[in-house]
Amino acid sequence: MKVILLGPPGAGKGTIAKALMQLDGSVQISTGDILRAAIAEGSDLGKQVEAAMAAGNLVTDQLIMDIMEQRLQQEDCQQGYLLDGFPRTIPQAEALKALLARLGEKLDCALELDIPREVIIDRLTTRRTCTNCGEIYNVKSKPPKVDGICDVCGNVIVQRADETEEAIENRLQVYNDQTAPLVDFYRDEGLLVSVQTSDLEPVVAAIRERLQG
Repeated sequence: MKVILLGPPGAGKGTIAKALMQLDGSVQISTGDILRAAIAEGSDLGKQVEAAMAAGNLVTDQLIMDIMEQRLQQEDCQQGYLLDGFPRTIPQAEALKALLARLGEKLDCALELDIPREVIIDRLTTRRTCTNCGEIYNVKSKPPKVDGICDVCGNVIVQRADETEEAIENRLQVYNDQTAPLVDFYRDEGLLVSVQTSDLEPVVAAIRERLQG
């Protein structure tokens, strides 16, 4: 499958991606992952990314698209891919459409996780992350066995700086300003599948129906 995952921070895109990967072996791709991989590889594009980030500049859309083009042609993408956190803007969505046309590919759908704002704020403000292994907990729904200590590696778990209520409000505002317009873009393209939950079964069912339909 070739699917874009849309939804605000805390909507559950990462969890859904892991579930969808099990359906047909599609790979999860995020902008952050491919930028870090390009830097690690030391390619010409990776050096450009590293230089931009070292200078404190944003990576340009063109550079992101060049790296994305390389990534989508790698062997593990032949089975399919789930784009998580990309595209972020209308220009990126238009560039992706043109790229896929050049590659002779097309998206199956853009999956929107339409989660209420209050649910997202509650979910993120109660999330805690291990400082060592990255294991994620929730003080309400998935607390560690020992308060403040990771079950997996025994290190300290903390609330991330970007998961305070003030920081989350800022992140949601950025999403509404920059990324939420993609919902209308993909609706107009006839590709939008919107679900009002991040529970796995309804989401997977909606994707199965789309792929079979």
